[in-house]
Amino acid sequence: MTGKAKSATSSLTKELPTDRLAEQAQDLLSALAERAVGKVSDKLSGTTDRLTDYAENGGSSLTGALTGAKSLASGKSGLRSMLDAGVAQAKEKVKDVMPGNNGGGGGGSDKGKKIKVTNIVESIEVGVPVSVAYNQWTEFEDYPTFMKKVENVKQESETELQWKAQVFLSHRTWKSTVIEQVPDERIVWESTGDKGRVNGTVTFHELTPDLTKILLVLAYYPQGFFERTGNLWRAQGRRARLELKHFQRHVMTETILDQDEVRGWRGEVADGEVVRSDEEVREEEDQEQADASGDEEGDEEAYEEEDAVDEDEDAEPADDDEESDDDEVADQDEDEYEDADDEAEAEDEEDEVEDDKGRRGRTRSRSGTKTRARGR
Repeated sequence: MTGKAKSATSSLTKELPTDRLAEQAQDLLSALAERAVGKVSDKLSGTTDRLTDYAENGGSSLTGALTGAKSLASGKSGLRSMLDAGVAQAKEKVKDVMPGNNGGGGGGSDKGKKIKVTNIVESIEVGVPVSVAYNQWTEFEDYPTFMKKVENVKQESETELQWKAQVFLSHRTWKSTVIEQVPDERIVWESTGDKGRVNGTVTFHELTPDLTKILLVLAYYPQGFFERTGNLWRAQGRRARLELKHFQRHVMTETILDQDEVRGWRGEVADGEVVRSDEEVREEEDQEQADASGDEEGDEEAYEEEDAVDEDEDAEPADDDEESDDDEVADQDEDEYEDADDEAEAEDEEDEVEDDKGRRGRTRSRSGTKTRARGR
């Protein structure tokens, strides 16, 4: 039975057109190769875009592009090629965020690799004077009471602070150092940490006497798996925005009710050194306020003196009128006295005339009497 089977198989093989099948197989391979080349040509523009992205953002996009082209060349569908490219790109991004990976594989280090920085710019407005907003900002140790992810802040010195915050499921600590600080104007700081650092500047701008704008600019340098993974979707920027809104809420609901109770720290720092202490700045501010109050009081006194002078000037014409009236009265009295003197003199003259007449009559009567006496 076995010998018969083998002879039948050999006779059947001889009868099959094996040469023809080989030729058709070659034709099929050629067709598949041409099809792959055509699809690669159709996707060339997309590959070029990925290469451009690689030049701007790193090697993950290039790996995805090459993987997609390879899939197309192997005869896979366009959808499958795109999926392969996406998976390859995701793998490269995971490698990039892994600590100790320099992007080239093989267990390299971070030495010589440029660390990416995330720029964060946020601003808020609070309805309090600029000095109140500034004082509340410098109350760093109060941050954990109204911010969500800030767990602890310790003021080690006038320029150094130790921070602890939650990042995803982990807890991170870092140290910040103030390098420039001007009361009611700005604070500039730098920080150091094992899992990243944040340098930043906050400025305070008076819009009206009771409205202040706060501008916050951060430069975030992520290090570590969680930090770099979160940096892919800008989680740190959103967190900074939310914490800033927590500060705004605290100022508008708590600080605004007891503005005088917020003391803060009003010292001045330059190049990381305190150039004016909190007490010195407050004394200068109190002195300036006292001088301003004295100037206002002096201005008020000057205004009062000017008003008094104006009143005196207004009163002088009345005095002149009174004096003129007194002069007229005096003149009238003098005239009356003169008239009375004239009348008295006239009366005296009349009396003298009458006296003369009397004396003359008496003289004449005495002469007549003597004459009559002689005649007798």
